[in-house]
Amino acid sequence: MEKDEAELAKMGYKQELKRELGLMQNFGVSFSIISVITGIPSLFLYGLNTGGPSVMVYGWIIVSFFTLLVGMAMAGSYPNPCSAHPTSGGPYFWAAMLSKPKNAPLASWITGWFNLLGQVAVTTGISFACASFISTLSTFKTGFVPSPNTQIGVYAAVLFTQGLSIARLQSLFGVRVLHYLNNVSVWWHAIGTFALVIAILAKAPTHQSGHFVFQTFIDGTGGWAERASPAYVAVTGLSMCQYTLTGFDASAHMTEETTNAAMSGSIGIIMAIGVSALLGMYLLLGLLFSIQDLDTTINSATGEPVAQIFLDCVGEDGAIVLMIIVIGAMYFCGTFSVTSNSRMMYAFARDGGLPGSKFFAYVNTTWRSPIRTVWLACTLSFILGLPSLGSAVAFSAATSIATIGLYISYGKFDLAVPIALRVIYHADFVRGPFHLGIFSFPVAITAVVWIAFISIVFILPQENPVDSQTLNYAIVAVGIVITYSFGYWLISARKWFAGPVKQIAAEEMGINVMEPGSAGKDQ
Repeated sequence: MEKDEAELAKMGYKQELKRELGLMQNFGVSFSIISVITGIPSLFLYGLNTGGPSVMVYGWIIVSFFTLLVGMAMAGSYPNPCSAHPTSGGPYFWAAMLSKPKNAPLASWITGWFNLLGQVAVTTGISFACASFISTLSTFKTGFVPSPNTQIGVYAAVLFTQGLSIARLQSLFGVRVLHYLNNVSVWWHAIGTFALVIAILAKAPTHQSGHFVFQTFIDGTGGWAERASPAYVAVTGLSMCQYTLTGFDASAHMTEETTNAAMSGSIGIIMAIGVSALLGMYLLLGLLFSIQDLDTTINSATGEPVAQIFLDCVGEDGAIVLMIIVIGAMYFCGTFSVTSNSRMMYAFARDGGLPGSKFFAYVNTTWRSPIRTVWLACTLSFILGLPSLGSAVAFSAATSIATIGLYISYGKFDLAVPIALRVIYHADFVRGPFHLGIFSFPVAITAVVWIAFISIVFILPQENPVDSQTLNYAIVAVGIVITYSFGYWLISARKWFAGPVKQIAAEEMGINVMEPGSAGKDQ
């Protein structure tokens, strides 16, 4: 622990957060946020309509492979940022450290805002899915009919209770409570997924053929296969897989609370992706083989194809039990997403990157936890979910925003920039203890190409024809962040934002690092 604190001090930061998590807890946070039992069921209908079973299966394999490369590039591709720079700031901090000094503030600023967008959107996608499944469960054996208004109400309640549980439990017991919640979440996800698949396969009246699962293509987009091509439908169908395998940067954001952080954060990232890829394929195949009637499943009165599969296989009582397993996993997933989000916001505020930085960089002195950014994360996620009141594709757009925001922050700055500097300037970088050696360069190049590809794919129209109800508003949200971040940078931030601040040195000089303008001006 002393070594970890000394390493943090070298980067210019004091040990303010409590360092009580180990490798398994660090892995568990990312594993819980990836949460295949959240991502796959919540976008199962989307997957069936954009390519169907074959695209879902082969897409999962393709996406898992390239996502693992992205994780490896983040964790161990020289210069390996997570291992060399284990801080809560994660990508935005790495972007500054791996850029030339004159470009570091801009790279850090843009990366930070994209990462914040992705963090907020992924929490939106998770908690909105949780609310949707709660609404669906409420229709079992009742006369309740969900509406957009009730859905938003349930969504607000989910976010509020998640924020309250984090803020209240940490204020009472400190970060140690995350240790116990993490253990429960990991076992809930692992055992729950295995039990769910075994139950539906064992009780299903019939099973689909291998031809159906591995060769059936469906275009339920309203005609994009004819208007464009089947390949267009298949490419947009990758969203289900790529969105699910998102959120593994949580291991990096939790490194200031993890022992042996330089190794644990990197290993946690790769473990979370690898285990989730295998578990996700198991769940996906189990659900597809258990479909009884495809049309009934897609057009289910419950609004959730996975819920219809449960009803068809195990009956209403059994479906209630399986829905509770899924909802519990979604709730844990959302809780840890808010936790990771709050750490990133805290670190960004600590360096003056957020409006009201002094307020949001506050750490509870007793329990050493950033409570205020917990509520900021919940509030922003709720706002991002409001378009669902008037848009039929708002949820899938939120998942696209999450994917674009997070992966752009992963790759375009903290991978593409150091690669370019290494090739053009032959710059020397600090190398952490976890690295890929000779494989680091090709892995990083491949990861950047994949990130560029999916960043384009996930802003494409997903339903035909395109109108106010079917517009993929991911491009709108991304455009707002680009306009804000670059615009504010040109107007004001370039004059005072200096990127990650050497907190210890600044305080020794009497500089208040929480006030935007003071750190950059004095540095």
